[in-house]
Amino acid sequence: MKSSESDSAQHELAHYIDHTLLKATAQSEDIRRLCREAREHRFFSVCVNSCWVRLAKEELEGSSVKVCTVVGFPLGAMSREGKVFEAATALSQGAAEIDMVLNVGFLKEGRYQEVQEEIQEIKNAIGDALLKVIIETCYLTDEEKAQACRLAVAAGADYVKTSTGFGTGGAVAEDLRLMLDTVEGKALVKASGGVRDAATARSYISLGVRRLGTSNGIEIVSGEAPDERPSPAGSY
Repeated sequence: MKSSESDSAQHELAHYIDHTLLKATAQSEDIRRLCREAREHRFFSVCVNSCWVRLAKEELEGSSVKVCTVVGFPLGAMSREGKVFEAATALSQGAAEIDMVLNVGFLKEGRYQEVQEEIQEIKNAIGDALLKVIIETCYLTDEEKAQACRLAVAAGADYVKTSTGFGTGGAVAEDLRLMLDTVEGKALVKASGGVRDAATARSYISLGVRRLGTSNGIEIVSGEAPDERPSPAGSY
């Protein structure tokens, strides 16, 4: 592949990537580095914990890279009021996109109205900002995955997303197909967890996935082999 073609292909992949750092041990310089990398490689966004939104916004000033943050993360089990407050606060500090974790326990218990109302309240709180709903596929049956997607769509979510990176598994093609089939174009799909190389990224994009959450974005766009060591919790 010629250099210009390679650069174009890398940029195309980069635009799908939420460059992610959600580890508990992340410090200020780690966030600054994440933002520098996102600027350099022209990733779509950085995804950080909400305590880092203000710093990320400052570091990305003047660039096209957006700030994404997580709400109710990683368990989805905080109160509805707490999630709404966290989302609204993050938005006021510079977040453009919110990745919220739905209440997995409520979903599995069949408390569908409460799950939908929570998503809807968060969407109402953030207005035109993008809302992605993490359904944590590793804990769900196929019917629960489909039901979670239906509830997210009914509540006005912009995306459904596979995983937090803190559960027992991440994105797999079978789940992505199920999610895409369920939302029927009424929402988009984000794959996260286990997206560690360009081949995987391209295969998910070919299915119809429109965003990739990963801490391996540089390896993906550069074509380098990812680190083969097991990923710790919080690594995408």
